[in-house]
Amino acid sequence: MHIGQMIASARTPFCSLEFFPPSDAAQMPDFYATVERLRALDPLFVSVTYGAGGAGGRKTLSVTAELARRGFAVMAHLTCAGADAASLDAFLGELRSSGVCNVLALRGDPPAGQPWDWNQGAFCHASDLVAFVRERQPDMGIGVAAYPAPHPESSSFAQDRRHTAEKMRAGADFAVTQLFFDAREYEDLVAHLRGQGVTTPVIPGILPVQSFESLRRILSLCGANIPGKLYLSLEKAHADGGAEAVREVGLAFAVGQIRRLLDCGAPGIHLYTLNRADLCLRLAQEAGLA
Repeated sequence: MHIGQMIASARTPFCSLEFFPPSDAAQMPDFYATVERLRALDPLFVSVTYGAGGAGGRKTLSVTAELARRGFAVMAHLTCAGADAASLDAFLGELRSSGVCNVLALRGDPPAGQPWDWNQGAFCHASDLVAFVRERQPDMGIGVAAYPAPHPESSSFAQDRRHTAEKMRAGADFAVTQLFFDAREYEDLVAHLRGQGVTTPVIPGILPVQSFESLRRILSLCGANIPGKLYLSLEKAHADGGAEAVREVGLAFAVGQIRRLLDCGAPGIHLYTLNRADLCLRLAQEAGLA
């Protein structure tokens, strides 16, 4: 079943999970062991990431196919970077032959350290990719990304909200948000979309803060905002108890965030697992998702 249909049929809040294929083949047994541990959460679906600049597509295909074989409803990430019509047709065909009928259509990131001009590619925006997949594979489920805080390249909230609405109108069945730390941003995003007549489900994506180093990396990559009160709490925890105390504060904040999001009508929660079972199991249990 398409993920959009599964979301529409869900009667209670659900969780979904994101995994990334390990770069080292020797790590695959541990990766699949983590996946099996997280089966306990009964995820509505799982997603598999795609490398920057279109790299790693073969791993995405192989991991997605294996998760489908293991009985998960699985969605492969699909990016514009480095893509052309022939390669996308081939990728979609291989997914279908593996029993996978859902993709997350993203603009993606260009290869690191290389000059890049999005206007030179066959696909410039995620909405182009959505339209292509919808035309080539009309019965495929399509998700897109949404940004509670604007994408780093957007000039304003309003512009970013318009772009999100365009992706949905191009044929997306649902959206998954980039990580964020202020539930009010999610509420504003959904309200703005509904004001434009867009009723597509929006699933909030959650990743707990685990260290100051990871927090800095997150903020630099995705442009998320962090509430001052949370930052001060993390800073105090770091000074008083180090990395473990930071993780506890980050987890507690994420639990509260999930509860508020579900209270305000979010259909479910998408957990960015970082391929770590213990963290996700504890978070889901304390937030009432398991």
